[in-house]
Amino acid sequence: MPRQPRIDIPDLLQHVIVRGIERSTIFRDDEDRRNFVDRLQSLLAETETECLAWALIPNHFHLLLCPRRTTLSHFMRRLLTGYAVSFNRRHGRSGHLFQNRYKSFVCEEETYLLELIRYIHLNPLRANLVKELDELDRFPWCGHAELLGHGRTIGLPGDRVLPLFSKRKKTAQKNYRQFIEDGVDQGKRPELVGGGLRRSLALQTASEDLQDFDERVLGSGDFVAALRKQGLLDQAPSLLLDLDTLQTEIEAYCKLPTAGLRRRARGGPVSKARALFCYCAVRQFNYSGAAVGKILKMGSSSVSRAAQRGELLIQADKEARGWLERLLRQ
Repeated sequence: MPRQPRIDIPDLLQHVIVRGIERSTIFRDDEDRRNFVDRLQSLLAETETECLAWALIPNHFHLLLCPRRTTLSHFMRRLLTGYAVSFNRRHGRSGHLFQNRYKSFVCEEETYLLELIRYIHLNPLRANLVKELDELDRFPWCGHAELLGHGRTIGLPGDRVLPLFSKRKKTAQKNYRQFIEDGVDQGKRPELVGGGLRRSLALQTASEDLQDFDERVLGSGDFVAALRKQGLLDQAPSLLLDLDTLQTEIEAYCKLPTAGLRRRARGGPVSKARALFCYCAVRQFNYSGAAVGKILKMGSSSVSRAAQRGELLIQADKEARGWLERLLRQ
């Protein structure tokens, strides 16, 4: 069954889960974690995206995001690309760091906001990164400590979360802490990781109407129906740049004439431009190797090898990394 396009509209609450490729470690030490958190904090401020919960685990991470001025795909592409390039350079590796398709679920805020905050902030405890809740209270790589006023901060909007527990900050923090403690024994809670409505309906009578569910949505039937009525469940996949525009951008950066990267060449600026084109088109904008190969008159396997060369070029060349970051901001 083909994958459905993401529901990628600003102002919707989204639970994002990103795993290392083949469940590999993506945070090897605190320097990696600081690097990631610094990038996340900067990008949240730049794009006016809200992060209501977060947790870093060695081989994956969770974010509860509400983009305001940008799409989720744009935000995640910039975050993952910047971190992957720096991680690969630091650890002397190449190739993909993350699974090709991160998970994201649109969430009904009224029903699921607090449950998701608790679920995400208890992840380090469930993963045995800390032994008890008192230790989690000061664990620096999770938003729980931030809401309590301890540890690392990325600008978690406590003014939005804590008032849900009390108007007075100290009382709110105490009530929030008790709310987290009450969830310790709840386990993994698979119903909070997509398709929640479908799972809950499956436990009810067979006569229930299963029309209003979507695996990309965590919410009630009314919420899913409202999204469907607005046409948000049927939107096409979002690509930031069409291939003609990408070609123009790369030719300008590599100082080639118009259509210059379509020529075959060994070495030199044309070879560099073709490698960058393959890397950006396939790895950053999710075009197929066949679509890219049609433009460059290359087979899909050759496009894949060229994309690998483009990735190595980005890792080794600071100027090229800066160019790519500017391109992804568009």
